Parts: sequence; C-alpha cells; structure tokens
Amino acid sequence: MKVPAFSDDCSFITIDPADLSLGDAHRLLLHCVAPRPIAFVSTLSASGQPNLAPFSYFMAGGANPCSVVISPLTTRDGCPKDTLRNIRETGEYVINVVSYAMRDGVNLASAEFPYGVSEWEMAGFTPAASAKVKPGRVVEAPLAMECKLHQIVPHGTGPLSANYVIGEVVCFHVARRVLRDDEVDASLVNYLSRLGGDWYEQTTSNSLFEMPRPPKVVKHPPSKG
Repeated sequence: MKVPAFSDDCSFITIDPADLSLGDAHRLLLHCVAPRPIAFVSTLSASGQPNLAPFSYFMAGGANPCSVVISPLTTRDGCPKDTLRNIRETGEYVINVVSYAMRDGVNLASAEFPYGVSEWEMAGFTPAASAKVKPGRVVEAPLAMECKLHQIVPHGTGPLSANYVIGEVVCFHVARRVLRDDEVDASLVNYLSRLGGDWYEQTTSNSLFEMPRPPKVVKHPPSKG
C-alpha cells in the first residue's frame, strides 16, 4: 500500500481515506477494527435455496429487544451479496457463532460461489431445523441466534459500500458443551475472530483474563504509579 501522508510527526503517518484506493482503505480499516467476531450467516432465498456465508462486520446492538448488526458489503463490482439478497427477500436468517474447530469450513464458505450454490455441502456443515425462522442453523456452531430483519441501512453506493442489517434475535441456541454452572464459559467456546490481512485469532484459555467493571461512581482516577 502506497501511503499518502500529510503529517510531520515522525512517529505516525496520517492518512486521508479519500487518498487511498478502495482496496487499500478496506485493508487498513480491517487492521484498525480488530479482532472482530465472525457471524456465520445462514439464509434461504425466496425460492428456498440455502446459503451460508461468514461476515466479520458483526456486532451486538441492544438487549431490549435483543438485536445484532451485520454488514454484507456490496461486491467489488457493486452487486449485493447472496446473503443480503436473501435477507431482503425473506426477512429471516440465523447467525452462527464460529469456533476454532470450524475454521477450515468457514474459510471455504467465504469463496465466491455462483448464486444458488449451497455452501453447506461445499464446506461440510450440518443443518438443523430452527425454532422460529425458516433458515437452518449450523449444528457444529456452539452458539446460534435466529433473527428477523428489523431494518437495512445502506451507507454509500457502488463497490465495497456498507449495508447495515439490523436484526432482532428471536431465539438462541446454546450447546451444552460450552456451559459451566448454567452460564456460557468463554474458555469452552474457543471463539475464532478475524483481524486484518489473512490473520485470524483463536481465543484460548491462556489468552483470557477477567476484569470486573468499576463501581458506578469513580471519585478519583486510578493511580498511575
């Protein structure tokens, strides 16, 4: 990436994204927003054709009601991805949480297959019936959320523009193997997350630590000593 800098600070390079190509801006953004959880999204087309695709533009929204957001970017030629098309058509989808054990199949499912090709078979995942939506969930996923579309908010036009898909979670699925004392134990999930470039991160028990939240009112800043 050729960086057009306009800063005299020798310790930082200051970059205007308007001076970058779309590809370079995209790559830099992914390094800045990391690690990112991966939403493995299962959908059906209006005619019932299944689709399964990973998206690392994924975040929680609120809890009243429970909501989540994914952003399937438009393709490099400016077309909507299959997942976005299907959600627009049906208003239903399932977000499957990705574990390290699922890495190879999830990576394979990210390939640009022709519209209508089932990534389920290509990537080797097992469908299970959902409770409240028509698209199936992934049996291999330790956690899954059935979602109904609330709103799609586009931002920008053309290649690599955003489509913020806001969904309401209408049902959760939790594998018993990731529970300890009836609570999800992060060390048992072994989350897989996305970074910039071809980098991923595995969440192991060695990389986890707990930090209790501070009290509601902090009267004095913590000591730096």
